[in-house]
Amino acid sequence: MLDINLIRNNPELVKENIRKKFQDSKLVLVDEVIELDKLNRQAIQKADTLRGQIKTISKQIGMYMGKGMKDEAEAAKAQVAAIKAELADLEVKEEEYQQEVRKRMLVIPNIIDPTVPVGKDDSENVEVQRYGEPVVPEFEVPYHVDIMERLAGIDLDSARKVSGNGFYYLMGDIARLHSAILNYARDFMIDRGFTYVIPPYMIHGNVVTGVMSFAEMENMMYKIEGEDLYLIGTSEHSMIGKFIDTILTEDQLPQTLTSYSPCFRKEVGAHGIEERGVYRIHQFEKQEMIVVCKPEESPEWFNKLWQNSVDFFRSLDIPVRTLECCSGDLADLKVKSIDVEAWSPRQKKYFEVGSCSNLGDAQARRLQIRVKGDDGRKYFAHTLNNTCVAPPRMLIAFLENNLEADGRVRIPQALRMYMGGKEYIG
Repeated sequence: MLDINLIRNNPELVKENIRKKFQDSKLVLVDEVIELDKLNRQAIQKADTLRGQIKTISKQIGMYMGKGMKDEAEAAKAQVAAIKAELADLEVKEEEYQQEVRKRMLVIPNIIDPTVPVGKDDSENVEVQRYGEPVVPEFEVPYHVDIMERLAGIDLDSARKVSGNGFYYLMGDIARLHSAILNYARDFMIDRGFTYVIPPYMIHGNVVTGVMSFAEMENMMYKIEGEDLYLIGTSEHSMIGKFIDTILTEDQLPQTLTSYSPCFRKEVGAHGIEERGVYRIHQFEKQEMIVVCKPEESPEWFNKLWQNSVDFFRSLDIPVRTLECCSGDLADLKVKSIDVEAWSPRQKKYFEVGSCSNLGDAQARRLQIRVKGDDGRKYFAHTLNNTCVAPPRMLIAFLENNLEADGRVRIPQALRMYMGGKEYIG
């Protein structure tokens, strides 16, 4: 959510940002906010005037009563009652104006970083750099589910009976590999100075609207029937929510946290949930990175976060590349975002395994996460998040890149201590 003063003082900048995101239908919202904000301020000013009148007349009533001027006192009381009725109507209007302004402000996109390439959708994202040599082996790499089934590591048929498409049973060494990757990711991030956290897996509605746009919420979040609770789609939601309505001192920053959680997503708008694959699913687990910092430090932390993901995948011998997300591919709260994509030998292309985002002060403004400077001035913090690893999608990259010609899967050195010393599975 933007600062209302930015819309008041520089509406054309806000409109140009909307055009860069190819959301021209939202241009009218800027003018509507300006008009509603003007009406609200007029109502506030008039209400203040009426309160002053009530105070003045109330003093007169006391004077009249002291002098025994009963008729004058009663007339003044009637005047106060009429002003109070008018004031009550104004206060209702104030609340209505404020709600209408906020409703529109929540939809107007955040101002993107000047370095973000302008483009309509993810087809216009820009490759930044490649890490590691992508290899296509001489033998055929099977579909990831086929690899898992040969290793007795997945049961989709039973999961379909129990829960439907988009769910799975992981079993045996594949299940152990899944946990090993998460455990390694936890320790990897701890070694980089992040504090390990296991957060709540359900959050209140006001936290949901504080961390994401309404459209994202509708497409992603599962709501608990009869409760003001939603299942998280990523631990970023509850981790940023941890700081709601807080005032941090500058010596408490940066907050660098790494969180484990299961994640639940409706995947509305996805190209269908695969019956056999585990690329788009309703339930998965994830190791996340969260940073809350001073505004001037967020660009540096943004680069550190995505580099952590690159280093993690390279430590498991998986080639990756980074992609700068273009303006049209950025969610409305994001200032800048980079996707990390892993190499798929089977598909002979890269696919997304994580995303790093700088949200500026958008989430902090919605959730009232503020910082108190040494001079006593309060300002909004910046928030960032990044995926360290999200199995089972990561399993696809891992299995394909570590598959041997004889069907075994090699375990990289960094992961062996989490797999009981095994060098191979299968």
